[in-house]
Amino acid sequence: MIGLSIAAALLAVPVAQDHSAHGAAAPATPMPQANGCTAEHAAMGHCEMPAPAEPTPQPSDPDCPSEHAAMGHCTPKPAAAADRAATTLPAGDAPAPEIAEADYTDRIWGREAMAPVRAAIRAEHGGASFSQIMVDIAELQIRRGREGYRWEGEAWFGGDINRLVVKTEGEGVFGSGVEDAEAQALYSRAIGPYFNLQAGARQDFVPGTPTYAVIGVEGLAPYWFEVEAHGFVSTGGDLFGRVAASYDQRITQRLILQPRAELNLAAQDVRHSGIGAGLSDAEFDLRLRYEIVREFAPYVGVSHAVKTGRTADFARADGEGASSTSFVVGVRAWF
Repeated sequence: MIGLSIAAALLAVPVAQDHSAHGAAAPATPMPQANGCTAEHAAMGHCEMPAPAEPTPQPSDPDCPSEHAAMGHCTPKPAAAADRAATTLPAGDAPAPEIAEADYTDRIWGREAMAPVRAAIRAEHGGASFSQIMVDIAELQIRRGREGYRWEGEAWFGGDINRLVVKTEGEGVFGSGVEDAEAQALYSRAIGPYFNLQAGARQDFVPGTPTYAVIGVEGLAPYWFEVEAHGFVSTGGDLFGRVAASYDQRITQRLILQPRAELNLAAQDVRHSGIGAGLSDAEFDLRLRYEIVREFAPYVGVSHAVKTGRTADFARADGEGASSTSFVVGVRAWF
């Protein structure tokens, strides 16, 4: 028994010496990284714990949810640029990402079957055609025994971008018939959020007047000014221009004061029409209307027309006045 105890003591001595060699005084030897490294072994310097992996954002893919991807059933597709929210885009003036098309129903019914449905939705929500008839001026002009009348309006049909516009305006004197009357048929295309480019033809209804080609722009300028500018070229080669602007000053929600100005210009004399080169005539109007409803508003106002330059000379030579002022009563309507 004594011999066995001594042998066991001799076998136990080297084990104790090996553990003492791993004390704090001995330099720690880096151990190769292994998956089996536990926290206790890492604390004793036997191995190194692997660095925790950084969480990766889960892409949004309806065909491969994150739960299925975690189980290895599928591989999610990388997120497209259009899926990124606007707030995640870097600052700058880069083009906006493309708008993703909602095509989930295509996976069930097929893209070809859903095409007419998608076209109908676009036609009914945002791509529809509209129309409007606007009678901007329909008035009686009262002026020292030569009462007259005047009209101006337009009708249009189309969408937000492309429209067909028909305009008409004219005036006359009671007992003397129509003095001036014209109609324009124009193709109108939006060239911005507030302006349309227009081109077409104009026909005057006074005997002996030619037909005109028309090109111009109209729209809403900053500070809510309605502006338009058109050029006219007659079949005889005569060149004319017209510039107009108006502004709706709301006094109340229903009472609106509208100043308006129109200038007509000519590049040459047209004697048989009584038009001289340069600024041929100008009109300055001030109308106060009351909107009983938005679509119908009677008004009163003052209109002053003046001929200038050689146009005034032609008018005086024909025994006419170069200017006139009228008190006007009329209605403005649209539907």
